[in-house]
Amino acid sequence: MGAHRLVIRPRRFWQYLVAALVGVAVLTAAGIFAVQNIGSSVTEIFDGESPAAPVEQVQAEVDPEATVAVLNGTTEEGLQDAVAEAIAEGEWGTIGFTDIAATDDVAISAVFFATEADEPAALGLAKQLGGVSTYQSDDYAKYGVQLVVLLGADYAGPGAE
Repeated sequence: MGAHRLVIRPRRFWQYLVAALVGVAVLTAAGIFAVQNIGSSVTEIFDGESPAAPVEQVQAEVDPEATVAVLNGTTEEGLQDAVAEAIAEGEWGTIGFTDIAATDDVAISAVFFATEADEPAALGLAKQLGGVSTYQSDDYAKYGVQLVVLLGADYAGPGAE
């Protein structure tokens, strides 16, 4: 009769390390195999169908007859007049009026247009103004012009010198 002793077996660190590495390798290989098979089956589904009609891109076209309002959304005095002068001299549109925007902390300059028919002229004017953004919006319809240029802090195009 005596005390039962538990015999401590030596730890086999290398066995655990090898088992972990083999497990990671097997799971990685299984994942790669699964992704490749899923990708090929999705391709097969779409190969049998007709592709969607391509979206028609609107081409930028400067319209000297388009009426334009220029609003200054920055703290820089006279910027709207300088940009309006550049638009008139470049024959990129007909200036309806210039004014100060409702706020002077506009960050991004843009050309706004109300109808899809005015989009080519908006894109053309935006390109001439240094590649500013264009947006379709009815917010400026009250001004009675086709295009509204809203100048922001990022404006660096013609007239910003």
